[in-house]
Amino acid sequence: MATPLSESALTRHTGIRVPLICGPMYPCSNPELVAAVSKAGGLGVVQPISLTYVHGWEFREGLRKIHELSGGAPIGFNALIEASSKTYHNRMVRWVETALEEGVRFFLTSLGNPRWVADRVHAAGGVVYHDITERKWALKGRDGGVDGLVAVNNQAGGHAGGRDPRALLDEVADLGLPVVAAGGVGEPSQFRALLEMGYVGAQLGTRFIATTECNSDARYKQAIVDAKASDVVLTERLTGVPVAVLRTPYVEKLGTTVGPLARMLFRGRKTKHWIRTWYAVRSLRQLKRSSVQGVSQDYWQAGRSVDAIHDIRPAGDIVDAFAAALSGP
Repeated sequence: MATPLSESALTRHTGIRVPLICGPMYPCSNPELVAAVSKAGGLGVVQPISLTYVHGWEFREGLRKIHELSGGAPIGFNALIEASSKTYHNRMVRWVETALEEGVRFFLTSLGNPRWVADRVHAAGGVVYHDITERKWALKGRDGGVDGLVAVNNQAGGHAGGRDPRALLDEVADLGLPVVAAGGVGEPSQFRALLEMGYVGAQLGTRFIATTECNSDARYKQAIVDAKASDVVLTERLTGVPVAVLRTPYVEKLGTTVGPLARMLFRGRKTKHWIRTWYAVRSLRQLKRSSVQGVSQDYWQAGRSVDAIHDIRPAGDIVDAFAAALSGP
C-alpha cells in the first residue's frame, strides 16, 4: 500500500500532522501567526529578529507565548548562522540554547555552515533542516550534518533561488536527504503537486502573510491579494542581493539595481563585509516600517504564489484546506 502524502520524513521529524511549514519571515512572523499554523497541524517557525526587534518580545517570553497560543504544538526556530559578526553569532548561540530549553526541536539553518547547530540540536534529540538554493549549498548542509533540506526555488518571495522546483529537486535528490519545497505555493493543488513530485513537504510565506493572524499592514495584505505573478520583481536595492518584492511606485522610481559604487564595494575583499552590514541594518528598518508599521510602502516582499492568493483568511483554514488536498487517491 502506498504511503499517504500526508505522511513523510517531515511529519516524522517534527510530529506535525500536515507536512506544511509557515516559513520564518522578517518582519512578518508575529507570535499569533506562528502559533496559529502550529495549532492547526502545520509547523510555525520562529524568526528571532522578528520576534524581538519587530514585535517587541523578550526572546524566551516570546517562545512561551507562542507555546501558550498553540496549545503546546510543535514549533520551529530559524537560525541564520552567517558568521560575519561575532556579536550576532554569540546572540544566535544563546537563542539556540534558549529555544532548546523551551522545548523547540526543529531548527532551520540559513546562510552558513550548520555544523555547530546540528551538533547541539542532535545532542538534545532535535532535527535540523538547511535552506538551499542550489547543489553546492545542499552539499554544505549535508557535510554539516543536517537532517533535511528546504529548497528555495525561483518562485519564492524574499531571497529567492534561481531554479524551478523540478530542476532544484533533481539537483539534490541523490544526496539522500528529505527535501521541502519553498516557493510558488499559494493553493492546495500546488501543494499536492509538489508532494507528488517527491518533496516531503512545502514551506509557505506569502500565503500566510494574507491571513487574519498576521499583523502586517492591511495595505500589504491587500496588495498580495490583488497582485499577479508579473507584479513580482527582483531588486538589489534592499539588501544588495536580489530580493523578490511587489512592484510599487517606490520600487519603480528607485530602480532594481545597485549603483556602480555599491557594486564595487560588494566585490571588494576588504569592503564587502562593511557594505553587506550597512545594507542589512538599513533593510531591517525599512521592512519593519513598510510591512508592519505601515509608515511607508517602500518594500513588500512576496513570491509568485500571489497568482493563487485571492483572499485574506485564518491561517488554520489554510492548513485545513491544504491537508484536505492530500486525502484521496
